[in-house]
Amino acid sequence: MLDVTFFGVRGSTPCHGPAIARYGGNTSCVLVQVPGETPIICDLGTGLRYFGETLPADQPFVGTALVSHLHWDHIQGLPFFAPALRPGSEIEIVGPRQSDGSLAQSFATALAPPLFPVKLGELPGRFRFRETSEDSFDIGSATVRVFPVTHVGPTNGYRIDCGAASVAYISDFQQPLDGSLVVSPDVVEACRGADILIHDAQYSPQEYTLKSNWGHCTVDYAVEVALAAQARRLVLYHHDPAHDDRWIDRACQLAIERAAGGCDVIAGSEGLTMRSSG
Repeated sequence: MLDVTFFGVRGSTPCHGPAIARYGGNTSCVLVQVPGETPIICDLGTGLRYFGETLPADQPFVGTALVSHLHWDHIQGLPFFAPALRPGSEIEIVGPRQSDGSLAQSFATALAPPLFPVKLGELPGRFRFRETSEDSFDIGSATVRVFPVTHVGPTNGYRIDCGAASVAYISDFQQPLDGSLVVSPDVVEACRGADILIHDAQYSPQEYTLKSNWGHCTVDYAVEVALAAQARRLVLYHHDPAHDDRWIDRACQLAIERAAGGCDVIAGSEGLTMRSSG
């Protein structure tokens, strides 16, 4: 069994206001947890701060973060995660191999003056780094599969399995530049039969023609990945900061129609909880 909670569903930059209140404006952060076991966090966007507020204020935190890539919207919540400020907290950060320097060095550079007033090493919590782009390992009774996906810079997708339960996470994914709906066989195989597929769905087809090399995909493409992989449920994710609740409502309805019963489709929203039991 895997419990899934969404704390941030927005891409690129956090946003706010009444027009986006239902889906939320925090950037990527999803909690996946086997009940009673240590948490698994998918990405460390600004939603991470709100996850921290749900945890006991007097206890250290022990858990694993699966970071898709190192763009700001996926890591900027880390220094605002209150448990990381507590002695005794331990967070293993898993992320893609970097083309220039190590994963640990990249985090240390991003969280240091002049970009941030405090160095990562000055935070009371302890951080360990696992740099990998293709791997499989266990976290408690869950198995994590790491696989590369195409984006701007080194990027991972993740699949988490526990018994018959399964969650696949692809936050940022480059659709073919020509706008076609061809899906990489490797990605299809990695997501095969997933109970929950959380997938980039940032653009409309019209927007994609103007931003085809920005590393993201259309809502239609997210549906195509889910159908090709025979996923049971698709969660549209990484919403564009310019898209308000009504835009996402319409896009989700079109995605439901496109899926034609091949899978269930919903749009990710802050506070959404789901359970995968297989």
